[in-house]
Amino acid sequence: MYDVNSKHADDFINHDEILATLAYADENKNNVSLIDSLIEKAKKRKGLSHREASVLLACQIEEKNQEIYALAEQIKKDFYGNRIVMFAPLYLSNYCVNGCTYCPYHLKNKHIARKQLTQEEIRREVIALQDMGHKRLALEAGEDPVRNTMDYYLESIKTIYSIKHKNGAIRRVNINIAATTVDDYRLLKEAGIGTYILFQETYHKESYLQLHPTGPKHDYNYHTEAMDRAMEGGIDDVGIGVLFGLDKYLYEFAGLLMHAEHLEAAFGVGPHTVSVPRLRHADDIDADSFDNGIDDDTFSKIVACIRIAVPYTGMIISTRESKKCREKVLHLGVSQISGGSRTSVGGYHEPEPDDAKSEQFDVSDTRTLDEIVQWLMKMDYIPSFCTACYREGRTGDRFMALCKSGQIQNCCHPNALMTLKEYLMDYASPETKALGDKLIEKEVLNVPNEKARAVVTENLRLIEQNNRRDFRF
Repeated sequence: MYDVNSKHADDFINHDEILATLAYADENKNNVSLIDSLIEKAKKRKGLSHREASVLLACQIEEKNQEIYALAEQIKKDFYGNRIVMFAPLYLSNYCVNGCTYCPYHLKNKHIARKQLTQEEIRREVIALQDMGHKRLALEAGEDPVRNTMDYYLESIKTIYSIKHKNGAIRRVNINIAATTVDDYRLLKEAGIGTYILFQETYHKESYLQLHPTGPKHDYNYHTEAMDRAMEGGIDDVGIGVLFGLDKYLYEFAGLLMHAEHLEAAFGVGPHTVSVPRLRHADDIDADSFDNGIDDDTFSKIVACIRIAVPYTGMIISTRESKKCREKVLHLGVSQISGGSRTSVGGYHEPEPDDAKSEQFDVSDTRTLDEIVQWLMKMDYIPSFCTACYREGRTGDRFMALCKSGQIQNCCHPNALMTLKEYLMDYASPETKALGDKLIEKEVLNVPNEKARAVVTENLRLIEQNNRRDFRF
């Protein structure tokens, strides 16, 4: 039986409820009066249920779809303004004991180059990332209880936070590792991580078990209930996601929103972020062998409907996607993107030779961070390297309360401008710096509070003239 408050995966991601949702959505995909009422409800910026949002995703009326896109874009502006948060993944290890059929890290792949970074190698990687201008990392690793231990992760996090190179510093470390225990999540919280991220891959239990035939990840319930344990361990910023292409996208969409609803109901805090990766080619993996791929238009509509359903939640898109695709979904709901990414172990300090590949997937957007920063600014976005909320204790329910009320922009907009100024001074090309200085000059005038605007103006001066860094609201 479907129970959004239950701590059991089969209850809060209930198969029968999803099937009933899909049937309801299909039955009403051309129901103009219902679709109109849902759009009107969504305009209140309070979100939609998984069943309501599924109706909008299934809608086949082009005029209404355009209204959905327009609403998603406006909601994105209302909650996140024109800021785009920047981050980079850092792969620590690709050793893995699982048998996931869609991932090149699977245990039976004998020709991928296996590697785990030492602490000195992590130091070199982090300095290379700092020299690009990154302040926020997402740590990635395969599941290997012998090599990739909690002690290794904790030591790695401590190493990363300790590295200060020139004006560089990693100010927020998020982590994307296998499901673990409440005690381990508590240790990660004490180590100062920002967000704990774990992709569900697929919410369809039967498909999940087939796609994960061996290894600890085979346990669907343990994996799906990981965010509950993370919350119980004190991590109040969690990031969920699904790998579109493994199963039917309508099913995954409903399951993703049900997961968000469960966290809100059970803990009073929905997910801090939702990621929307799509299956990509990789070593020993042929994405074409999976028949659930979705085109760019469908993908864009999924992003728009997620934005409408959970307006308060950050949305992440990686360099899996092309420049063209990323540009489209930025307007429809995405608020965080990676830049200058390497998906191999040790790929920042020294690019890998072709005969020793260890990437997790093929990167589609291969531009440098500077190129992406410049691209964003030309579209009138503010690339933000801000990590202030995490360091000021604005996490979990405190962050959500500010976000839902719209007050978070009073912090985010000034912080985005100040961290962008840091990037321009320390890392940007001359063309990017000239473009960024003009953008900042214009955007400072949009800080509504007069006193805050004066503080931002003074801090920008100190960044440029006195080499001061790390101001934050």
